[in-house]
Amino acid sequence: MIYIGIDDTDILGTRGTGRLARGIAEILGCEHRLLGVVRHQLLQDPRVPYTSHNSSATIILEETRETADLREIFDRVRNMMLDDFIPGSDPGLCVTRKVPEAVIEHGMRAKKIIVTQDEARAIAHEHGIALQGLGGTEDGVIGALAAVGLTACGDDGRYLLVGKVRDMRGLASVSDVLDAGVFEIRTLEEKPVTSGMVLADKIRPARKDGRPVAYVEWKDDCWTPLKIN
Repeated sequence: MIYIGIDDTDILGTRGTGRLARGIAEILGCEHRLLGVVRHQLLQDPRVPYTSHNSSATIILEETRETADLREIFDRVRNMMLDDFIPGSDPGLCVTRKVPEAVIEHGMRAKKIIVTQDEARAIAHEHGIALQGLGGTEDGVIGALAAVGLTACGDDGRYLLVGKVRDMRGLASVSDVLDAGVFEIRTLEEKPVTSGMVLADKIRPARKDGRPVAYVEWKDDCWTPLKIN
């Protein structure tokens, strides 16, 4: 797989990083198999400068038989981000197909403690990972690398885009939700849901074992989706 992490691309009152990631993903999806866009919640602390929630995002592409050119993908995403640069933002971009344990550990730390650009850049340099700041303070390199690590670990975050899930509206059967791109539907008690109707408007599956799993609760005679960070 190819992981594309982006962070810190917005300021208050503008489109969020998640929306930018979805837009980039839809363009890349015309030439690559898009596996999804995943949002990750990082540390919320007054000492950390962030716009609203301090979340970052990863676009996941599946490798094709012809080996993808990471430099070409990096340059293309970089240009799209620069074309949509918002003054006052501090964007960062990370593109890699290999995600060593050090990157996963960086992501885990970024959820719990303050980490620095120097730490992120040192990890990326050591492992030959493309990581670059694209303006402002360039603090987005921290979250961009963290997003890649957290997505690669397979058990963090929730999908902002996967399959046709965002196109669903109103009530849908469990089978329709699964056909749209969700791997499984579960309750918070981890019990599988195999029947009934699901309020499909705002399904944002969690990333569990590297797959999109929708968590729901029974409410008002249907399964209602839950957001899991």
